[in-house]
Amino acid sequence: MYNPSVLLTGLRRVEILIAILAIGVRLVPGPRTIDDAFITFRYAQNLLAGEGLVYNPGEQVLGTTTPIYTLLLSGLAAFVGGSRADFPLLALLVNAVADGVTCWMLPRLGERLGFRAAGIATGLVWAIAPWSVTFAIGGLETSVLVGLATAAFYLHITHRPVGAAAAGAFALLTRPDALLFLGPLAIGRALQIRKSAPPVRPGELFAFGVPLVAWLAWSLAYFGSPIPHSLFAKTVAYQIPAEAGLVRLLQHYATPFLEHELLGAGWIRVGIVLYPALFLIGALGATRVNREGWPILAYPGLYLLAFAIANPLLFRWYLTPPLPMYFLGIFIGASRVSKDIRSRIPLIGFATLALASTASGWALTPDHGARRPAPKMAFIELELLYEHTAELVETRLSSNQVLAASDIGALGYYTGARI
Repeated sequence: MYNPSVLLTGLRRVEILIAILAIGVRLVPGPRTIDDAFITFRYAQNLLAGEGLVYNPGEQVLGTTTPIYTLLLSGLAAFVGGSRADFPLLALLVNAVADGVTCWMLPRLGERLGFRAAGIATGLVWAIAPWSVTFAIGGLETSVLVGLATAAFYLHITHRPVGAAAAGAFALLTRPDALLFLGPLAIGRALQIRKSAPPVRPGELFAFGVPLVAWLAWSLAYFGSPIPHSLFAKTVAYQIPAEAGLVRLLQHYATPFLEHELLGAGWIRVGIVLYPALFLIGALGATRVNREGWPILAYPGLYLLAFAIANPLLFRWYLTPPLPMYFLGIFIGASRVSKDIRSRIPLIGFATLALASTASGWALTPDHGARRPAPKMAFIELELLYEHTAELVETRLSSNQVLAASDIGALGYYTGARI
């Protein structure tokens, strides 16, 4: 006899299993740290060593775009070795937990939008997606940003504005592009207030405003500006054609599951039509079930538009944040098609294709670094060369010498030299 409570319990167990899978999948490769992450690690090291939040001791320059992630790593490292802690491993563990929580929340988000099966498919694919795993094991703040964004969406749609406000504030202090989902969420919250569900309370304003005001005031006093110098540097250093960002983003949105790894580059012509169409079907279906879900599904489109107009050099980790909600919209679209034709084949078919394509983006034995399964895009050969160079240079540097380098992450972290 059908028992809804038994079914619900089983689904909750699935959520937990997906979260455990996500954590395990990130522990298998071990740290494969990207050069930019070492910059954050050095800021954390110097803070713990009593030098302040600086890259070079004595130089109060804000060169990291992720103050909260830096402070989080510093706080945890204080209990496991201080400034000598293994920051690549510590960052991996933090990111693994963040991604595990994200994968636990995605099925619940799908349920709130009326398509739980789509949420489960999204969580399962995100658990093994190279676009997620690469930057988790790479030591970047991407996993924390995605986790906070997913939490903010979920708390918003479940009418917990204080939690959503706090998640949004910390997301913005994790990376500035969090503004791209905070804008729609703010509008969504204003619409909730018009319906008195629930009204604004002091705790909500406190949760959002205090972390931001505190950082703004401190960074103005300490650095002279809350805007990282690295943002200005990148606008000068990287000059690309006006259409480059849009072209790269369209390619990315056409192959969200790395289908070109399995089916070849020709898939882009199919994906550029298929996935936006499915996403639109899914977005319309989800907002009919729950009108308050529109900020969630507006985010991928707004992200594409904003980065296409700004046209920065798109580092790979810039392409990751909108993907979980893009996945969710696609799977909801496939669920709607399955429902319309009264067959589960479209949803099962797309989920199978996504899993197979995503798995094809992994290498069982990478040709460099640790010989353990890892995403192919987790390419760190240059970072390994910098680490080896640091070993050679470190013994030749005196305390008053300056090391000149274009990439300052691994060299700065491993030598401790003034860069």
